[in-house]
Amino acid sequence: MSCLVVTPGEPAGIGPDVLLALAASGFSAPLVAIADIQLLRERAQTLKVPVTCVDVSEADLENTQVKPAELRVLHTPLIESVRAGELNAANAPYVIKTLDKAIALCLHGKASGLVTGPVHKGIINDSGLAFTGHTEYLRDQSQTQEVVMMLATEGLRVALVTTHLPLKDVSEAITQDKIIRVTRILHTALQREFGCVAPRILVTGLNPHAGEDGHLGREEIDTIKPALAALNAEGIPTRGPLPADTLFQPHYLDKADAVLAMYHDQGLPVLKYKGFGNAVNITLGLPFIRTSVDHGTALDLAGSGKADTGSMLVALNTAWEMAKHKENYHA
Repeated sequence: MSCLVVTPGEPAGIGPDVLLALAASGFSAPLVAIADIQLLRERAQTLKVPVTCVDVSEADLENTQVKPAELRVLHTPLIESVRAGELNAANAPYVIKTLDKAIALCLHGKASGLVTGPVHKGIINDSGLAFTGHTEYLRDQSQTQEVVMMLATEGLRVALVTTHLPLKDVSEAITQDKIIRVTRILHTALQREFGCVAPRILVTGLNPHAGEDGHLGREEIDTIKPALAALNAEGIPTRGPLPADTLFQPHYLDKADAVLAMYHDQGLPVLKYKGFGNAVNITLGLPFIRTSVDHGTALDLAGSGKADTGSMLVALNTAWEMAKHKENYHA
């Protein structure tokens, strides 16, 4: 299997810090960072992290070794020098270039998956580059029609039908076709990349108490139930729609591989309460594996040595486990 590639993200943030800290403690999976090697060396010196950054080429990716206190780097030069905690719009193209390199390597089979550190969307847009987020950028650059956002922590996976929408627009965005497409992607990923032979998917309702038989809204009756019936008819069994306020308990979750929530703040607050700092953001439906940390750039912590490595470790381990399942999967 090929190595993972990692983009540390915003160079002034904690992405480089957590990657270096993990390199010092040792990785379980072979990986290569796509970043400015001098940035990483200088940050390692600032943090007093005993890590050797080794410059490698694309040809070296197939033979990546896991060595203690070593970080292999596919050098991508910064545009301007960086000070920890200080944003600079001039380096926004550098952030995008690291992503473009990573995408190309994954699409050409030279990497088993991509792990992304946190970026600062505001500074990228301030530079004149239109950027709505990692998920949308990876989707568009890989020419993927539809992707699904799923967050995971120990004992819980939550995928979303809709993501970053104002609450007033959510109901209109939830259609039978949308639910069916998203569930198909989720079901396939659970089989291929998580080793679930017969995935068990719980589906929330949209309204309080899942609509109370139409008394609190008809989306469950008119949209969600018909979509789930169609999925069941094609061999994708689901359970729902279930009230979101009672679904997230062991009685249901112990018998499930994933929860499909209708909107962002219906499912993710529960997951982040359960596992913030030890959760991972996963993009399903791409032609390659992608995981990400569940936190932002934390500029105030950059260069301080106080950044928590938990989410990056989970993102790396999850990507590697997904890659192994995908390698061994037979439909």
